[in-house]
Amino acid sequence: MGRASQALKQVLDTYGISQNQLAVTMGVERGSVFRWYHDKRDPTAETVVEIVEALKSLNFQAAEEFVQLYLGSVLKNKR
Repeated sequence: MGRASQALKQVLDTYGISQNQLAVTMGVERGSVFRWYHDKRDPTAETVVEIVEALKSLNFQAAEEFVQLYLGSVLKNKR
């Protein structure tokens, strides 16, 4: 499972945010969120930013956790 899919799935499930809520907030079709959630397609870098922005408007902590799960390990262990 891809990192974006894992992070998105965990955050939506943990914070009780539906795929439809995220899709509506982002202004995309629910099928797009479904594909990211189920690891059928990876979101582009630009889309990841849009996901974070949408999550921020729904639940700021969810956005923070998504970023941590998706990118947090990138800076760790690189010293």
